[in-house]
Amino acid sequence: MYEIWRAYSVHLFTATGAVFSMLAMLAAAENAWSLMFLWLVVAFIVDGIDGPLARRYHVKTRAPIIDGALLDLIIDYLTYVFIPAFALFQSGLLPGWTGWVAIIVITFASVLYFADTRMKTADNSFSGFPACWNMVALVVFATRPDFWIILALVVVLALSMFVQVKFVHPVRTVRWRNLTLPMAVVWTLLAGWAALADFTQPALVTWGLIVTSVYLLVVGVVQQATEKANTMRPRRSLFVRRQKY
Repeated sequence: MYEIWRAYSVHLFTATGAVFSMLAMLAAAENAWSLMFLWLVVAFIVDGIDGPLARRYHVKTRAPIIDGALLDLIIDYLTYVFIPAFALFQSGLLPGWTGWVAIIVITFASVLYFADTRMKTADNSFSGFPACWNMVALVVFATRPDFWIILALVVVLALSMFVQVKFVHPVRTVRWRNLTLPMAVVWTLLAGWAALADFTQPALVTWGLIVTSVYLLVVGVVQQATEKANTMRPRRSLFVRRQKY
């Protein structure tokens, strides 16, 4: 009985991401961008922890009434896509028609990507950019590039969702995980720092965000170019999408 309760408690922990996404949305509605991103960072941390817990406590067999993969997808779309897209639009970083293009491209392309059964590869990486718009938006807020650069980045990343380019999962992609996972942790700490500083963070933090972001974006491409086995083939399972369970 204790094992069943513990397994369901993991689902409850995952569900807190919905609460954090609502808190982030309320902050965004008031243009409180630092607070919004702090809540998204908290949701990002929950998203990084609940997967290992789910596998450790065997939630698929011990807590089968709740579909953990579907629960995770719903929350991820809110925190990774919907709220960051709103932030880019509402903040004025993309003026006029460029904001409309960005918010339409991000939400439309991402919902199709989330429903793509080929999202996960055989080595637990992502095939195509995994719609991590929360990370993109935070770096954009921290660096404040020209709006043409932001728009180009949005379009390129959206297109890259639907090509066979590998993007690693910091926890589940085994190859180079000893480097990738610390990079993801450092990114999270720097992201929290930037948000707490209301995006007036020191230059060292800004460059740290840029370096870790570039690493997380391109390390999968480097692996793909140097590996011998065909790890880009899709995983065969019911939920091969953003499956952590």
